[in-house]
Amino acid sequence: MPDAVNLEPPTQVDGRWRRLLRSLLATRCLVCREAGIDGRDLCAPCTAALPWMPHACSRCAQPVPSGDPLCGRCLRRPPPLGAVVAAFDYRFPVDRLLPRFKFHRDLAAGALLGDCLSHATQHAERPDVLVPVPLHVARLRERGYDQALELARVLARGHGLPLRADLLRRVRATAPQSRLAAKARRRNLRHAFAAAASGGAPAHVALIDDVMTTGATLHAAAHALRRAGVARVDAWVCARVR
Repeated sequence: MPDAVNLEPPTQVDGRWRRLLRSLLATRCLVCREAGIDGRDLCAPCTAALPWMPHACSRCAQPVPSGDPLCGRCLRRPPPLGAVVAAFDYRFPVDRLLPRFKFHRDLAAGALLGDCLSHATQHAERPDVLVPVPLHVARLRERGYDQALELARVLARGHGLPLRADLLRRVRATAPQSRLAAKARRRNLRHAFAAAASGGAPAHVALIDDVMTTGATLHAAAHALRRAGVARVDAWVCARVR
């Protein structure tokens, strides 16, 4: 009888240490801390709860009845934005994730939101460049990072589009928009942006921002870009406040 080739007891390929490592590296839901699914930082219930934007006006992203391309307001007074794509309605759990990303340096939440916005814009008309809505230098110094720029980086990679963070500058420090009513928001943003299209302005730009409330910030940025020679300005945002 031939000698046995291996007299050692069999061991599991997925042994104890491998299982421990896998548990330590497993994704956790950024909202409720339960186990994530499909390699994402969201659990199944929170993924199901994502408030993807329903059919919306193509110029302002406010929900409209299915089949209507524009809302009544945009028909009466067309905004300076050619098209707006919002990934989400600003509701749970997006209303938890966005403030954490914007104000508390939760870059994991930003990466997740950026991936969702990349998915929402996969069929949008492609711009020549992506331009993040900039912070004023004083706000950037205080916060330490620019949330719109972080989102734009995710989108640039996902769509293979150039990113131009130098095309638009915030030249005037303004009061936080979240503290102001709609008319005050518009006044607050007057002459807040300047565009410098050295070497010629791109024909089509998509502004990137985290959330659109009244649209005052995006409209002011669009006006600045159009004064610099940009023919069409769109906006891609993570969420739209109704």
